[in-house]
Amino acid sequence: QLQLVESGGGLVQSGGSLRLSCAASGFFFDHYIIGWFRQAPGKEREGISYVSSGGYTKYADSVKGRFTISRDNAKNTVYLQMNSLKPEDTAIYYCAGSSASIWTLTSSAYPYWGQGTQVTVSS
Repeated sequence: QLQLVESGGGLVQSGGSLRLSCAASGFFFDHYIIGWFRQAPGKEREGISYVSSGGYTKYADSVKGRFTISRDNAKNTVYLQMNSLKPEDTAIYYCAGSSASIWTLTSSAYPYWGQGTQVTVSS
């Protein structure tokens, strides 16, 4: 079992930055792939990035070059540094975990989810 708690969301102006954190509890955190997803009102949940247990990262085209995912296994935490934020980045951001060896941005592959944190980018 893996429990996840997101933090770091808030209100920021367009062009600004935020760093989200995903704190995990449970055994063998370093064995899990951790992904970040977001869901805007009226839209489907979108996978935006993941980091594998070995540190391999992947980004959706919508955030590539602006967002950076990282993990600190000693702190059982994954971070999402978000720069050059745009109003269209406004959403609830979720982190999710999977112990399967499938590297994907598809939400159905992740059985463990946090409650989400709101990010609002004003124009």
